[in-house]
Amino acid sequence: MDDQLSYVYAVLRPGTSPEGEALTGVLGVTDAPVALVRHGDLAAAVSPVPEADFSEAALKAHLEDLDWLEDVARSHHHVVETLGAHTTVLPLRLATVYLDDNRVRDMLAERRQTLTALLDRLADHVEWGVKVYADASSADARPSTSPPEGAADEPDPGRAYLRQRRHQRHAREDAWSSAAEAVRRIEEQAGSLAVARARHRPQQGRLAGTTGENIANDAYLVPRGRGEEFRERVLDAAEGLPGVRVEVTGPWVPYSFAQVPQTQAAPEGARQR
Repeated sequence: MDDQLSYVYAVLRPGTSPEGEALTGVLGVTDAPVALVRHGDLAAAVSPVPEADFSEAALKAHLEDLDWLEDVARSHHHVVETLGAHTTVLPLRLATVYLDDNRVRDMLAERRQTLTALLDRLADHVEWGVKVYADASSADARPSTSPPEGAADEPDPGRAYLRQRRHQRHAREDAWSSAAEAVRRIEEQAGSLAVARARHRPQQGRLAGTTGENIANDAYLVPRGRGEEFRERVLDAAEGLPGVRVEVTGPWVPYSFAQVPQTQAAPEGARQR
């Protein structure tokens, strides 16, 4: 049998909800059963993983395997969301592994104060994602090789083409200006409902997965009971702005607000990626 490491999904407070029952039958990474490792008033959701795949050297190699990473991320997210439906959870980073369950308990003991403070902050809050796109029409966003409308009356085809390009540029500039105004309105009208905001890098290319230029990619920490009000305010804030598209996603477990401060070193025996 291969040597095993302990993969940690999230930290929580046991005993305040049926989170143990929620994990019954739940399979994590590598289809291993998930259980709680407890220390005092904290617990970590953990499953065994083979060292051959999750050692430091193996993880470096797997970073090049997008299919492998996708499978791990899907399993990680499934465990965190399952727990998050029953209690406040502090999700850990993907592929956080320790040498064994005893090292996980050491982590809970050494970071107790920080972990407890984070759980207090996240209690009864959820994450909502807001993406704002500058989305000029495709006709305005792309130069055409065919003569623009009205070019038949234009004595100089080159001048007509330049006129079309100016029109396209102005359309993009107008869309960006409207999108910037949408971001300002969202922060003013909906941001007041949130207790925190995290700015993520705008997505580009295939990551964006849609048309338009992503100019804002933010996450908001919102009280659970005010989520729908927050969503409606975000959408209302962008109403009537031409060339703007807003996507609101959620509610999610608050991944964007759950990171343990990086200045605090991991206990000996921990491997985090």
